[in-house]
Amino acid sequence: MNWTIFSYLLPYIFSVAISMSVALYAWRRRSVQGAFPYGWVAFSQALWTFGYIFELQSQTLAGKHFWDDFQWLGALIAIYTFPAAILEYAGYRPSSPKRMWILLAIVPGAFLIFLLTPGLHSFVHGPQVLVPGEPFSHLEYDFTPLVIGVEFYDYILFFALLIILIRTYNNAHGLYRMQVALIMAGILVPLLGTGLTLAGIKLSANRDTTPITFAIGNLIIAWGLFRYRIFDIVPIARDTIVENMSDLVIVLDAQDRIVDINLVALNAIEKKAAEVIGQPAVRIFAEWPQLLEEFNDVADKKTQITLSAYGRTYHHEVKATVLRDKQGGTIGRVFVSRDITAHIELKENLQKLNEELEQRVRDRTVELEEAYDITLEGWAKTLELRDKETEGHTWRVTEMTMKLALALDIPYEEFDHIRRGAILHDIGKMAIPDEILRKTGPLSDAERDIILQHPTIAYRLLSPILFLKKALDIPYCHHEKWDGTGYPRGLKGNEIPLAARIFSVVDVWDAIQSERPYKKGWPRPQAIEYLREQAGKYFDPEVVNIFLSLVEEGKT
Repeated sequence: MNWTIFSYLLPYIFSVAISMSVALYAWRRRSVQGAFPYGWVAFSQALWTFGYIFELQSQTLAGKHFWDDFQWLGALIAIYTFPAAILEYAGYRPSSPKRMWILLAIVPGAFLIFLLTPGLHSFVHGPQVLVPGEPFSHLEYDFTPLVIGVEFYDYILFFALLIILIRTYNNAHGLYRMQVALIMAGILVPLLGTGLTLAGIKLSANRDTTPITFAIGNLIIAWGLFRYRIFDIVPIARDTIVENMSDLVIVLDAQDRIVDINLVALNAIEKKAAEVIGQPAVRIFAEWPQLLEEFNDVADKKTQITLSAYGRTYHHEVKATVLRDKQGGTIGRVFVSRDITAHIELKENLQKLNEELEQRVRDRTVELEEAYDITLEGWAKTLELRDKETEGHTWRVTEMTMKLALALDIPYEEFDHIRRGAILHDIGKMAIPDEILRKTGPLSDAERDIILQHPTIAYRLLSPILFLKKALDIPYCHHEKWDGTGYPRGLKGNEIPLAARIFSVVDVWDAIQSERPYKKGWPRPQAIEYLREQAGKYFDPEVVNIFLSLVEEGKT
């Protein structure tokens, strides 16, 4: 293809690209009203122009005839889909949609039949002549009455759609007005192009204006797509909104007569519109006295009411809005009533169910906690059976730990975790061999290292158990020292969990006063002196002070 031919075809190629871009944009937003059929309109224009490009390049009369008919296919698709796009966009709802679409299909459908059966008649094409020219030869023929009739039908239909768009323009807000104006411009420009073609007016001797006007029209639409968000934000007819609301909508005039009512409200009172419109609200809603009370109050308000009608009880949320004229006078009221019966009943049932579930959870929690505690106590007793020398130690230190925690104002919700930690403080010794655990003589360095592992063993044993997660502080950290010389992690000061700091004082207090085969128990004064001496070294000084105050009061 040489440059002359390409430059000649370039406007038409550009027209196809613009039309296809608009079609693709509309297709991607096909869920928006009007977008899907308009995508077909833009696609049909692309088909028309595509056929025209191939008609130009065809060298034979038969080829040009075929591609001329192909252009009619695009035109017929547009004739049928354009009304759908405009009616959907404007929110127009015909009384019988099925009948309307059948009627709209008659003309393009009949013309398509004539187009596909040229051997039986000459209704579509008159005598055709191939006229030489540069850079392409072109096809010339007279328009038949059928073609002129279809075009006349097309113009009548499109002007009817323009009237609908003009009405939409007059009732729309600013953004929607610009959308409508651009859509009308996008319609009128291609109509002008086809009009020029029918009149035999061309841009040049061998250049059809219709594809060019398609491109211009779609450029206008494309501008609207991006600047004014056509097929992104579209107007919805107000009657469509009201009729599709799930709420009851009732409009009264200044004399409290019903001037409008939606289908949901009609179904609720089991009446037809003809029986209701123009009638006094007092008569129509006689069985709904609670609602009538709201009608009597001429003010904007929102309230909940309970209605008893037709043998049932309904709960409604009613919003009343006063309608006023420009002078501020009352001309009517709008009532929007939402049936919240299901919501109220569900709320009541959920509340009852929640109360039952909470009680069951409380009962079950108590049972589980009792079962857990019995299990923990069993573990502690098992350990004491292995280590006879510390028999009773666990229960004594647990009791003293709880008293000390209470004196330190530990939050009540932490008590169970502290108690369980105290019970399990030496659970890591379960992994210590009997010959080391029960040895009465001095331990070797290797044996002592094994003993020092019991806090870490306790952590590994208990940490996978979620129930005991918060009780781990004591088994894991009760051998840490305030000055950082303890084990297993060498924690220092407030790095040591408070529960472990509390327990370590009680644990040592009981241990140094207990008799062992390898040592005698210390007298109480000596034990008290030891705690005071180790405050700030081994123990948290504040915890020691509180504990010794309990000792002096005889509470331990």
